[in-house]
Amino acid sequence: MKTYIVGGAVRDRLLGLPVADRDYVVVGATPEQMVTLGYQAVGKDFPVFLHPQTHAEYALARTERKSGAGYKGFTVHAAPDVTLEEDLSRRDLTINAIAEDEAGVLIDPYGGQRDLAAKLFRHVSAAFAEDPVRILRVARFAARFTDFAVAAETNTLMRQMVDNGEVDALVSERVWQEVARGLLEAQPSRMFAVLRDCGALARLLPEIDCLFGVPQPPEHHPEIDTGVHVMLVVDWAARQGFSLPVRFAALTHDLGKGVTPPEDWPRHHGHEATSVALVRAMCERIRVPADCRELAVAVARDHGNVHRALELRAATVVELLERVDAFRRPERFAEFLQACECDFRGRPGYEVRDYPAPTYLAQALAAARTVDAGAVARSVAPDNIRDAVFRARVAAVDAWRKQPFKE
Repeated sequence: MKTYIVGGAVRDRLLGLPVADRDYVVVGATPEQMVTLGYQAVGKDFPVFLHPQTHAEYALARTERKSGAGYKGFTVHAAPDVTLEEDLSRRDLTINAIAEDEAGVLIDPYGGQRDLAAKLFRHVSAAFAEDPVRILRVARFAARFTDFAVAAETNTLMRQMVDNGEVDALVSERVWQEVARGLLEAQPSRMFAVLRDCGALARLLPEIDCLFGVPQPPEHHPEIDTGVHVMLVVDWAARQGFSLPVRFAALTHDLGKGVTPPEDWPRHHGHEATSVALVRAMCERIRVPADCRELAVAVARDHGNVHRALELRAATVVELLERVDAFRRPERFAEFLQACECDFRGRPGYEVRDYPAPTYLAQALAAARTVDAGAVARSVAPDNIRDAVFRARVAAVDAWRKQPFKE
């Protein structure tokens, strides 16, 4: 029985990065032996055990054989005679197929250290093509390791997987899980570039894919291409360290531009309403959580109004605040403003321009919240409460607007 550290822990240590979690593979043991030694069995699809003291995961060395469609269509064989090299051969990329024994010696049968030095994502074997999740993982790694490139032969293999329909077997929840993790990496645009380059983006997220090549008015969008703009927006959100809901809203705020008739280009009148419908449909299809979905819908619908905030009448400002639920959910309103600023900043030359709208609307909300809605409600008939509170808030915002605005 021998134990090895494998996968990301070895890779990250060799890259000089912090190692958060360690995964172990055990060669030459049976499940019964692991239980006897005090390990707790937790694996459903293959033998995985938790260490009795550290609770780290220890998996028995195993091989896999394709037995059906999708990423769950495998028959797993775990036995004491499975070698470390056989276990490593089923892994996705060479840089994730390096092991380290208890003495610190590296076992690297597939050239992972070579590809680390060359900054390449290269598949270990043709078995890569049996699991479509690996396309998403490579794309996500590209968003994390921003100076790595996909090896040409690996990109060719991924494109073949797309052409063969293997990627269509991915379940919606897994697509969202990997996309969400990629959005939280350092440069999310690289994930979408990898998916687009192999053709997977058009199959998995066609609403995003169709944005590329769609022009916008150059006087407002020096980058012109809508897809390029959206990538600049999500990367700006990532650089600010914004939350997942903000990053997802940044990604989806302009979906309606992808279906504007070409004869109307580069204008996109009414794209906000179209974006809302597309955001809702996309969120339903890939099972996006409620917090991400709700913020994305609000940003898609009202980001244009935020950009024009200083031109809006007091009543229109209060309508906007009520529509995005700012009075009940001020924390989410802050995220809403962050996502709108991402849209503004995601244009060449706009990164350092003055953008007073978020501060302006935050101050407008503070002014409107000075209204005692309970007191107003007690002073009018029940049927008039909503209108009376609205008018009081408008008056408060109007009074605030008469004072000099300070950013």
